[in-house]
Amino acid sequence: MQKVQLGRSGMRVSTLALGGNVFGWTIDERRSFEVLDAFVAAGGNFIDTADIYSRWHPGNAGGESETIIGRWMKSRGNRNDIVIATKVGMEMGPGARGLSPTYVARAVEDSLRRLQTDRIDLYQSHEDDPDTPFEATLGTYAKLIHDGKVRAIGASNFTAPRLAAAMGASAALGTVAYCSLQPHYSLMERQGFESALAGVCREYQLAVLPYFPLASGFLTGKYRSEADLARSARGPAVARYLGPRGQGILAALDAIAAERQVPVAAIALAWLRAKPDVVAPIASATSPTQLEALVASASLTLDDAAVRVLDNASVR
Repeated sequence: MQKVQLGRSGMRVSTLALGGNVFGWTIDERRSFEVLDAFVAAGGNFIDTADIYSRWHPGNAGGESETIIGRWMKSRGNRNDIVIATKVGMEMGPGARGLSPTYVARAVEDSLRRLQTDRIDLYQSHEDDPDTPFEATLGTYAKLIHDGKVRAIGASNFTAPRLAAAMGASAALGTVAYCSLQPHYSLMERQGFESALAGVCREYQLAVLPYFPLASGFLTGKYRSEADLARSARGPAVARYLGPRGQGILAALDAIAAERQVPVAAIALAWLRAKPDVVAPIASATSPTQLEALVASASLTLDDAAVRVLDNASVR
């Protein structure tokens, strides 16, 4: 799998990031290890998780994904070969959320412990915290980088004005700055990123790491009717895509995938990689077999004609 620069971080990452949100949720530790092993065997090195994964699942407290990844790296002895991205900021319990210096300093130690490592390669603000000045959060991140606990920082779920303001604060302070953005971006979800965020990312040379690039599985072709929604835990999340626009996008994907003899999911991911500033879509898999379709996208380049077909099918 090809490796590319992660923005201005100096790190090189695979052009597909493995999403860790399913670890400890829809797949257990044994199956998670199998998926992680298969990803590395395919040449991948970029793994994305968050402290909150998967607090939403009954019986979980958060941190399950980080814990599984930490145990896997420990058992394989491969920490130096892996680029680990995790996140902070979403609610982990009463009074445990946000980007205040006190909370971030505590949360990073929890993540390091669960991951069984001495540093996080990409530490990301999982969401904006309007109650904490940028200067305070950036100062905390700068100290973590100085102390060797974090290598680079990224943002996720910021609006364009707030992301631009955060980048401006970094420049004014002469301190560390976000090197990446995780936006919700796919063929099904274009407007939120392309309308304003894309311009900010280009201006500040931020690496774009789209999450939900397969629209919770809809763009794999797995869900084509309401009857398909019961096939997995994510089914209800894709119900809104089952309209004429979604069917039109699937039809375009089907045609291009058949022509190139690759899975539909690989085409959807390759479309994202053809977009300016997109470095690595973040996609999850619940089995090594499912992962194969995602890995196929990493070496697939769509020509301009195919990109235009998908652009036209997905325009609102």
